[in-house]
Amino acid sequence: MNIALIGSGGREHALCQKIYESSIKSKIYCIPGNAGTAKLATNLNFDFLNFKFLLKNLKKNKISLVIVGPEQPLVNGIVDFLKKNKIRVFGPNKYAAQLEGSKAFMKSICKKNNIPTANFKICKKKSEVLNFLKNNNMPLVVKADGLAAGKGVAICNSKNEVINLSNEIFSGKFKSSKKLVLEEFLEGEEASYFLIVDKKKFSFIGSAQDHKRVGENETGPNTGGMGAYSPAPIINNSLEKKIISRIIKPTLSALKKKGKPYTGFLYAGLMIKNGEPYLIEYNVRMGDPECQVIMPRLKTDIVKLFILATKNKLNKIKIKWKKRKCMTIVLCTKGYPGKYKKNLLIKNLNKVLLKKNSQIFHAGTQIINKKYFSIGGRVLNITSTGQSFFKIRKVIFKIIRKINWKYGFFRKDIGWRVV
Repeated sequence: MNIALIGSGGREHALCQKIYESSIKSKIYCIPGNAGTAKLATNLNFDFLNFKFLLKNLKKNKISLVIVGPEQPLVNGIVDFLKKNKIRVFGPNKYAAQLEGSKAFMKSICKKNNIPTANFKICKKKSEVLNFLKNNNMPLVVKADGLAAGKGVAICNSKNEVINLSNEIFSGKFKSSKKLVLEEFLEGEEASYFLIVDKKKFSFIGSAQDHKRVGENETGPNTGGMGAYSPAPIINNSLEKKIISRIIKPTLSALKKKGKPYTGFLYAGLMIKNGEPYLIEYNVRMGDPECQVIMPRLKTDIVKLFILATKNKLNKIKIKWKKRKCMTIVLCTKGYPGKYKKNLLIKNLNKVLLKKNSQIFHAGTQIINKKYFSIGGRVLNITSTGQSFFKIRKVIFKIIRKINWKYGFFRKDIGWRVV
């Protein structure tokens, strides 16, 4: 069986590793992949957003199943396009992908279906922003409506900050949309809750807690994620019941009523306030770096899961977990999430010997003449499993010291809530 995995980040390396370990023997193609996936699969380096060229390559390589890693192709309608061309694909349709592709769409679903979320206003012009400011206290959250590579959300502490940021979005700072969502700031603890969904059923596929801010003690600008750990201790049985009944079921039901049922990975970004869950955002794919801490804990064969999900037969399998905890710390290029240099040599990577409970998932890397170079802001995900988050973190620090990358930096307080 030939499988194509779309994407090039740490999430895709973690998924690729799991596919590689499957009992269903497969030839894996990563489009475009990275230096890590190159060890497990054949990397095909071309633009996957050119759907016609992608289709030509899928047919040429006799691909039976496509797994879509990142959000952009999903929002652009890759699933509808491939299904129309008789290619089996795992992921949500274009309509359902608006849960992530448009903050306004997601908030409207919340409003219509009484899903608990922060008080909000969808704004298309400055006067609407000023009205919301009159009736709400600081801090406020400004969210660009469309996709913004993890950089479209800002917590503002002054009215001027809100107005300036809103003006930037209205003027087209993000190509995806000139609309925004203003919302009240919810104080609490964040958690990520993951599902695998087909047209008939959904199954829990892990929880995690992520660290979005670039600086220690949750300071500095938002990033794509500086590290994560799984499982999220805050999600207990009683909270999980509330998440499912108040947030997940009403969302999936609303999409079914529209005749656009959800399929694929679904990731609910939650704020837990006084034991109550509020929906902050939906992502229509596995999180990154959360995927890197969920996949090493998954016992069930992931290829079986993908096949059953695309056949609407998830009810035929029970997902099993290893009784271990997992943490990942992201090694970034100095300057990230602002300006940073690319094509920097990571010279010690070949020399690092890992024990069986540790892995390095590549993100922004490439191989040139058998040497590793950085090509992104988030470069490597140093990941380990064990019984205690405290001990796991010490193991990760040891590996980072061995890599000893002079152009890199990382947060030393990942997992502070549990360590």
